[in-house]
Amino acid sequence: MSRRVGVLAVQGAFAEHERAFAKAGADVFEIRQTADIERSFDALVLPGGESTVQGKLLRDLKLLAPLRQRIAEGLPVFATCAGLILLAKQIANDSAVWFGLLPVTVRRNAYGRQLGSFTTKGQVGSLADVPMTFIRAPAIESVSDNVNVLSTFDGKATGVRHGNIWAFAWHPELTTDERIFAAFLAWC
Repeated sequence: MSRRVGVLAVQGAFAEHERAFAKAGADVFEIRQTADIERSFDALVLPGGESTVQGKLLRDLKLLAPLRQRIAEGLPVFATCAGLILLAKQIANDSAVWFGLLPVTVRRNAYGRQLGSFTTKGQVGSLADVPMTFIRAPAIESVSDNVNVLSTFDGKATGVRHGNIWAFAWHPELTTDERIFAAFLAWC
């Protein structure tokens, strides 16, 4: 059965997520305004980009509160980089809290500037040798006891799952490996 996935498309790497989820077999559409979230969908994608810009646009477009409610009620969410920051309960180097539903503390841009970007491979759950691209990525500094760590780099969490939320500090949408997207869709 094909899953219908809504991709937040106000800023950031939404097109790359759309492509990756479509390749993994999802029926994908863009979320840009409140009318879009009135459609029926099985999962939400919060892409990488600029978390502050995305957060302000979510608020200004009146998407923040209804999406927060849907996530709190159990809508599956797949988030990368800025999406992780939007979901975090605490941002160590920023006073903003957007959705605040993921019990982790993150630090914005902890893996360095754009020129410090890098790619490595790692384990994500049961998936081996998954390419992980870090671009101005946030670091997950701490996780609550009820958060499952899905991936690590250099001994630190880089991907987590908490209830209906999967969130990653790195960018799986920038590779041709769609296993993580297929795994998320199967989990949904």
